[in-house]
Amino acid sequence: MDIHGFDHIELYVGDANATAFLLCTAFGFRVAGASGPETGLTGQRSLLLRQGGVNLILTSALSGTHPAARYVSRHGDGVAVIAFATGDAEQAYARAVAQGAAAVSPPLTYADGQAEVATATVSGFGDVVHRLVTRRGAAGRFLPGVMEMTDTGPDDGVLSTVDHVAVCLPGGELAETVHRYREVFGFSEIFDEYIDVGGQGMISKVVQSESRGVTFTLIEPDVTRRPGQIDDFLSWHGGAGVQHVAFGTGDIVHAVRTLTGQGVAFASTPGSYYDGLASRVGELERPLSDLRELGVLVDQDRWGRMYQIFTRSMHVRRTLFFELIERHGALTFGSSNIRALYEAKERELQRAQVRS
Repeated sequence: MDIHGFDHIELYVGDANATAFLLCTAFGFRVAGASGPETGLTGQRSLLLRQGGVNLILTSALSGTHPAARYVSRHGDGVAVIAFATGDAEQAYARAVAQGAAAVSPPLTYADGQAEVATATVSGFGDVVHRLVTRRGAAGRFLPGVMEMTDTGPDDGVLSTVDHVAVCLPGGELAETVHRYREVFGFSEIFDEYIDVGGQGMISKVVQSESRGVTFTLIEPDVTRRPGQIDDFLSWHGGAGVQHVAFGTGDIVHAVRTLTGQGVAFASTPGSYYDGLASRVGELERPLSDLRELGVLVDQDRWGRMYQIFTRSMHVRRTLFFELIERHGALTFGSSNIRALYEAKERELQRAQVRS
């Protein structure tokens, strides 16, 4: 399937205005568009947030029958739509349905004389769906005819792209989900890892589109081990869902310092992690003292190096959070960082349990 990359990610939230305030104030997004009954979208209000090449939509329901109302009731605020940019949305929709995806919304076209956007929607995992999007004409018109664009000013944020999305699945569903993304969307499995953290086990597989523009990290708990943080997510979220969205950045040290100054809290890393780090991964692009101070992790694959850090979850259910990643040639994920990242989340959850 002709999938170019992530077109946008839509979150269903209880209060789009409040969530937008948080993401704009703390993470540097800006409101770029708005839609609702007055623009032709009944039953909802949506805000478009932008930063770099990242497009986030925040949608709140205006009635109990809207899908956003049902989603928030079951899962709390969270990612409900992951949209793929594609060369032909109608053709991609037909292929996906023929390969076993459930049809959610047939092809629709939005146009205003300057731009044309075609969309169609199919099933993904859990209650998350995939919107297939093709854009033609004037750039910047996100949903012509039904979304009013606003004057956003300069883009001086530190986030540039959606690098990947991490998904938690119930035990026993990982293999089937990998198979579905290979068959329906033409993804390839590029990485797999077994993670053992404090007696809990998790199995992770990474699938990626042929263009390398869309990457999913799929995780299920090892049900033969003691319950852990993936089981907690599945319980608190109410089933399969997006655990975190990873944003690419060109300078992770600058990004972490900037976001910390704006109120974002990041997961901590023990100082011992940095002892001998240079000997493990080679010459660093960022000063070791900065990495140690900020808690940034470093790893590598056969193609290059990567720097990563998790935010602490600001979600009331402690489910959804974000990741920052800076890549220097690395195309996949390093084995040692996966363990370190989940150990960091384990420490965060333990601290939360002590406070409560």
